[in-house]
Amino acid sequence: MKFLRVLCVLALALCVTASVYAETQSVKVSGDLTMRGLARNNYDYRGTITEPDVTRTNAGRENYSSFFLTNAEVEVDADLTDNVQTVIRLVNQREWNVTQTKSVSMNTTMAQNGLGGLTYSPDEFQVAVDLAYVTLKEFVYSPLTLTIGRQDLWFGKGFIVGANQQDPTGSISDAPEYTVINSFDSIKAILDYDPWTITGVYANIRENSVKAPDGINLYGVNVGYKFVEYKAEGEGYWFWKNDESIEKWGAVKNNNNIYTFGLRGSLEPIEALYLFGEGAYQTGTYVGNRVQQNVRQRSAFALDMGGELRYFADKFAWKPKFGAEYILYSGNKPDGNPRESNGSYTGWDMMYRGKFDSAIREYIGRFYSSYDYQPRADYLYSNADASYTNQNQVIFSASATPIENLALRANWNLFWTMYAYEADAENRANDSFTNRSGGYIGQEVDLSATWDYTEDVSFNVLGAFFVPGDVYQNADKTATDVVGSVKVNF
Repeated sequence: MKFLRVLCVLALALCVTASVYAETQSVKVSGDLTMRGLARNNYDYRGTITEPDVTRTNAGRENYSSFFLTNAEVEVDADLTDNVQTVIRLVNQREWNVTQTKSVSMNTTMAQNGLGGLTYSPDEFQVAVDLAYVTLKEFVYSPLTLTIGRQDLWFGKGFIVGANQQDPTGSISDAPEYTVINSFDSIKAILDYDPWTITGVYANIRENSVKAPDGINLYGVNVGYKFVEYKAEGEGYWFWKNDESIEKWGAVKNNNNIYTFGLRGSLEPIEALYLFGEGAYQTGTYVGNRVQQNVRQRSAFALDMGGELRYFADKFAWKPKFGAEYILYSGNKPDGNPRESNGSYTGWDMMYRGKFDSAIREYIGRFYSSYDYQPRADYLYSNADASYTNQNQVIFSASATPIENLALRANWNLFWTMYAYEADAENRANDSFTNRSGGYIGQEVDLSATWDYTEDVSFNVLGAFFVPGDVYQNADKTATDVVGSVKVNF
């Protein structure tokens, strides 16, 4: 009797397994490895720091650093029953062999791993879930596709929504812009009425406390249309970023309601010329910090327009292309009050931009800070020189393929302010914000070369150089970033 029960259980398990297997039509495993070596200098534009300085975040540190990074990704794509697909991607990203201090009660020469009081960071080898979603095609209604779970979101050129950059383990904190985790926990619905496409999206960005309204959520609708003529396309969108994450003091509400409306389009009026443009406006409310006394109204705008000339790509074997682009983020005019201001807030909120055109400058205020304009809690002018607001940017670019499998690219970026920065370069210890500096922010040159060794392996070398402008009165050293990388796709 016992033997019969065992046979029944095995038969049932076999049936279930066979049923599951039959419903999985195909499974694809893919991934990539990227190893980078970085050498950086003067990222706060100050030069070598030789004397202790208790008033600055980089006190007593050398500005030069060199280290290695690895990004490893493994993705599993499964086609299940008709119109059902799942994707899971696992990621490990880390700086090579980072150690941290470990207290020991014994002789430090006998400490763990023989490292003399140091131990390897436990975050270095953690695996994070980057993607985990299911796609349901022809869901209920044939033009409708529904995607639920942790997924990448990218609209247009990624000017408003394109990346939710994260380093959840903190294992690449010295170069967080090289994270491969850009995903959103979201629900996306697409209605495909070719040539019309209507996309609705909800994304949960952050939950501080599940039972309290103190998280960040994103809602949006994007309507696109593809024209038959000139390879043209256009889209209009509305995104609502509901940010209630700021800790509030007193009666003021902590709502940062950012409503972003915009239009984007591109076309090729002739075969050798590509043009594009995008404009967006932000309204809603603004709360910058927990000591702010009044909720302010938002009124900000941004522009992105440019083109690429491809005429010479068909004339020369090395396929040269040339481009130009102009980007504007509106700024908030300073009024001398470091903690509070009245009237509309006109500074641009970067939302979840995924488009970055320079290797150094465009991460100031997001991942890095300069010496003259430091991050300050509860101050209106924290990171006054942040790259995502109060900035005009002009980009000249060129690319060429001088020989087969070798691609060269160069970017020349120029930056100006819209309004003068409110600075505290000489008075950080008190509330004095008496210095103002506006005009020329600086220029950056980015040079890169990519060699496709095989179809699966490529090498890249990037050299980036940012030369600070007139707005930096106490630190004007050139910031440099040299990155060598090898990438393998499988």
